[in-house]
Amino acid sequence: MFYLADETVRTIVVAPGEGTIETTIINLVQWLKLAIETSGAAVIGIGVIIALYDFARALVPPQLESYNKIRLTLARYLALALELQLGADILSTAISPSWDQIGKLGAIAVIRTALNFFLTREMRDERENSSRLPPNETDTGPTEAS
Repeated sequence: MFYLADETVRTIVVAPGEGTIETTIINLVQWLKLAIETSGAAVIGIGVIIALYDFARALVPPQLESYNKIRLTLARYLALALELQLGADILSTAISPSWDQIGKLGAIAVIRTALNFFLTREMRDERENSSRLPPNETDTGPTEAS
């Protein structure tokens, strides 16, 4: 078993004598990028599971005020996942060999940054709106300004 693990590591990380140091660094960065992308996907999965659980709990006795809290919970997880995915994109640009790949990664990074910006802004606005409501009133959904 140790031999199998040793051989796997040797094929992933090329020794400087067998290849270039650049190849080794590129391999390590690609593995790091994969780990970060996987972490982002895991964060989304965890957020969806928690939001679905909270949603199911809010359905038992219908609680309209709970839905915005559920949306904010899911939005926090999505924002974190977008940050992780953006970090993976930045790593990709560091090792991209062509301008075409850099352009595609740049477009993806811009889209993810814009999504994160608007998601964060919506979370902030929702928090401000919910904190302005009197304690005996509930927020039943988005307003006309949303």
